[in-house]
Amino acid sequence: MIRYDALDALPVRGALPGLNDALEGHGTAVLVAPPGTGKTTLVPLALAGLLGGGPARRVVVAEPRRIAARAAARRMAWLLGEKPGDSVGHTVRGERVVGRHTRVEVVTTGVLLQRLQRDQELAGVDVVVLDECHERHLDADTVAAFLLDVREALRPELRLVAASATTDAEGWARLLGGAPVVAAQGVSYPVEMVWAPPSRPVRPPHGMRVDPALLAHVASVVRRALAERSGDVLCFLPGVGEIARVAGQLGEIDGVDVLQVHGRAPTAVQDAVLAGGERRRVVLATAVAESSLTVPGVRVVVDSGLAREPRVDHGRGLSALTTVRASQAAGRQRAGRAGREAPGAVYRCWAEAEDGRLPRFPAPEIRVADLTAFALQAACWGDPEASGLALLDPPPGGAMAAAREVLTAIGAVDAAGRATSRGARMARLGLHPRLGRALLDAAPLVGADRAAEVVALLSEEPPREYGDDLLAALRAARRGGDAYAGRWRAEVRRLRTAAAPPSKRDASGPSRPPADARHAQSADDRDRPASDGRRPQAADSDERLVGTVAALAFPERVAKAVQGAHLMVNGTRAQVGEGSGLRNAPWLAVAVADRPVGAGHARVRLGAVVDEEVARSAAAALHGEGEEVRWSDGDVVARRVERLGAVELAVRPLRDPGSGLVRAALLEGLRAEGPGLLRWSEGAVSLRQRLAFLHARLGEPWPDVSDSALHARVDDWLEPELSRARRRADLGRIDAGEALRRLLPWATGDAARLDELAPERIEVPSGSRIRVDYTRPEQPVLAVKLQEMFGLQESPVLAGVPVLVHLLSPAGRPAAVTADLASFWKDGYRAVRAELRGRYPRHPWPEDPAAAEPTRFTNARLRR
Repeated sequence: MIRYDALDALPVRGALPGLNDALEGHGTAVLVAPPGTGKTTLVPLALAGLLGGGPARRVVVAEPRRIAARAAARRMAWLLGEKPGDSVGHTVRGERVVGRHTRVEVVTTGVLLQRLQRDQELAGVDVVVLDECHERHLDADTVAAFLLDVREALRPELRLVAASATTDAEGWARLLGGAPVVAAQGVSYPVEMVWAPPSRPVRPPHGMRVDPALLAHVASVVRRALAERSGDVLCFLPGVGEIARVAGQLGEIDGVDVLQVHGRAPTAVQDAVLAGGERRRVVLATAVAESSLTVPGVRVVVDSGLAREPRVDHGRGLSALTTVRASQAAGRQRAGRAGREAPGAVYRCWAEAEDGRLPRFPAPEIRVADLTAFALQAACWGDPEASGLALLDPPPGGAMAAAREVLTAIGAVDAAGRATSRGARMARLGLHPRLGRALLDAAPLVGADRAAEVVALLSEEPPREYGDDLLAALRAARRGGDAYAGRWRAEVRRLRTAAAPPSKRDASGPSRPPADARHAQSADDRDRPASDGRRPQAADSDERLVGTVAALAFPERVAKAVQGAHLMVNGTRAQVGEGSGLRNAPWLAVAVADRPVGAGHARVRLGAVVDEEVARSAAAALHGEGEEVRWSDGDVVARRVERLGAVELAVRPLRDPGSGLVRAALLEGLRAEGPGLLRWSEGAVSLRQRLAFLHARLGEPWPDVSDSALHARVDDWLEPELSRARRRADLGRIDAGEALRRLLPWATGDAARLDELAPERIEVPSGSRIRVDYTRPEQPVLAVKLQEMFGLQESPVLAGVPVLVHLLSPAGRPAAVTADLASFWKDGYRAVRAELRGRYPRHPWPEDPAAAEPTRFTNARLRR
C-alpha cells in the first residue's frame, strides 16, 4: 500500500510538473533540490509512473556509492509498501536485487558504466537520473558523457536528469545542451553556527594522516554538543580510521548509542543509522552522509572540516586517497543536516577566520585522480583521447599520457590507443585495469580461485589490523567474520566468475597476455599456462602465488632489498615497518605505499614476498642489459649491468668501454665537479679571471668563462685533450691555461689586445711590475706600496674601468683604498701620512706626493 502521507510531505512534489515539462520538451533537465526534499526517492517513482498518472517507464537511478544505492532502493520500496526487488530494486557490485516487474532500479555509477559498455543503447530504459552529480566523481562524469553520446547518436528519446542538492546548475545545463533547470524549494530550519577551533595549533593533514590532537578535539566537541544541545549528533570525519579513533575516545556514554556509518559498515549498522531509534545517538560518518543519505533525528552536526580526495603522483606511481580541508560547499551541505527536521546547530572545528580561505568546491576527480580506468573506458567507447566526450572538465594531458602508457604496457590498448579485445574484457571486470591485468594473467598461473582471492584483497584495502603482509591478510580474510571478510568473500565469488575463460560466443576472444616485449611473458611463452610451462602444483606455496598476483598488478613496484630499504624498479625507495614479517625479504611486490610526513622514503603499507624469478617475470617490460659508463664517486666507472628498471641484478666490469661513452662520463664529471678537475696553474687562473673581466666589461667577442659556459663549449676549448682522457687522473694532467687560450677571439684579431686591455701586470711609477688582481670581474685591484705610486696623477684604467688601488704601508698592510688617486693625494694622503710616518720614519713621507719621486726604497737607500 502506497504511503501517500509520507510522499505528500516531500517538498520536491511541487517541482514535478516543471520537471515533466522539461523532459517532454527537451529530453534533459537539471534538478536542483536540497537534501531531504525527496529528489532521490519521490522523483524516480513519479517518472516511472508508479504513483498513478503518467505513462509507465523504466527508470535507472545512478548513485555514487553502494550504501546510498541500497538505502534509496529500500526507502522507495517502503514508500510503495513493497519489498525491495518488486517495483524497485538495486544493483551494486556483487549484489543484485531486481525482479521481473522492477520499474525503478538504483545502481552505482560504476555499474551503469559497465552496463553502457555492454549495451550502448540501454535497451528498455526510458529515463536515467544521475543523482548527486555535484560530487563530480569520475565515474559519474564519464557516465554523463556516454549518455549524452547515446542520446545524440542512438536514442534521442532517452530522457536524462542531472540531480543534486547543490551544484553548478548552469554548467550542467550547458553540458546537457541547454537543458532547463528545475529548482525545488526545501524545508529548512535555522542552524546556529558555533565556531569551535582547537585551543592549540594542530598539524595540517598530510596524505592519509590526521593529527591525533585534532581527533581528540573533535571527540571533546561531540561531548560538548551532547551536553549543550538535544537530539542526535552527526559528526563528519574524513575516513574509517578517524571514525574508529574518535569512537574509541568517546567510549561508553550513558544513554547514548555511538554508531559508525561508512561504505564498509555492516548492512545492519547502516540500517540502524537510517531507521532512527529511541535512544539518543552519536553518528560518526564520512562524506557519505553529506547528501547521499538522510539520517533522521539529527539536531546537531559536528564538522571536523576534513575530507578525502583522490590524488596520484605519476612520477612515483603511488596513488591513493589523501586528506584535505573540506570545501565551503561541503561545509554548507554538512551544516544543513542539522536543520532538516527542526532548528539545530553546527559545531565547526576550525576558526571563523579560516572559513573564507577554504576552497569553494571540491576538486573534480578528473583533475586529480589516476585516469587509467577512465582512459580504458574512453578507449572502449571509441574515443581514446576523450576529446569528443562532453565533460565539464577536460582530462589533464599529462595524466592521460601516463594512463595510456600503463594501458599499452598491459596490452589493454594498441599503439594507436584503441582498445584491444583484451582491454575490452578488462573494462568489463569492474576493476582498475592493473587489477584486471593481474586477474586475467594470474588465473592461468595460480588458478582462478587464488587469483580472485588476492585481487579482491587489492581492490579494497584490508583493515590495518590485518597487517602489511598480503599473505597474512589473505589468511585473516579467509578465517575472518568481520564485515570486511564478508565483502571480500562476495567479491571473490564475483571475480572467480569473471576470471573464467570467455565462451566461444564472446566476441572478445580468449584472454591472452599482450605480445609486446613489455609484458611479463615473452611472445614465445604467451600461450603457455605458466612462465615455466607448467600448471600450478599443490606444492606451490601461498606466498609465491600471492606474490605473483601482486607483482602482476604492480610490476613497477617490485622491489629489491638494498642498503636497509627496498628499491622499487620505478626508482622509489620504500621502508618496511619495524617488526614486519616483510622486513628481511630479499624481494617484495609493493601493493600499497605512502610517504609519511618528513620521511625520505615511501612506506610499505601492504606487500607480498616474491622471489627473483617472479620479479623478473612480472616486470619483464623493465628488464634491460647494457654497458654503463658514468661518473661515480669521483671517477669514471665502466661496467656491464643487467637491471630491472632501477634495480641492478648483475654487474660486471667493462674492460674496454667505447670512447664516446667515456667522453660522456668525463663530461658528466666536469658538469658535477666543475673545471677544477683540470690542472690550473697560477697563470691559468689569472687568464680565466682576465677573460671573465673582459667579458663582463666588453662582452663579445670576449668569451664567457663561467663553469656552465665552459661546459657548454667544451668542444671549442678542451679538444683534443678530452678525447684522449680515460679517467680523472687524465683530466688532472690537462693544462687548463693552454686549453683556455683556444677561446680567445683570434678570428677577429682582438686576442692580440688581451695584454693591452687586461694585462697580467701593470708597471707603476717606481718601475715595479705589479700583478693585477681580477678576482672581482667588475673592477680589477692593484695592491702596491704607497711610496711606489708617488708622482702618478691619475689612477690606472683598464678596459675603461679605473683600477681599485690598494695603497699599502711599508709593512704591506692596506693603508688606503681608492679608485681616484688625484683626489686621494689632495684629501686623504695627509691623514695617512700623519698616522704612519712616526711608525715608519725610515720611509719617505713627502708633503706633496703628487710631485714626489716614486721609490721602492727607504730614505737610507735614497741617500746613497
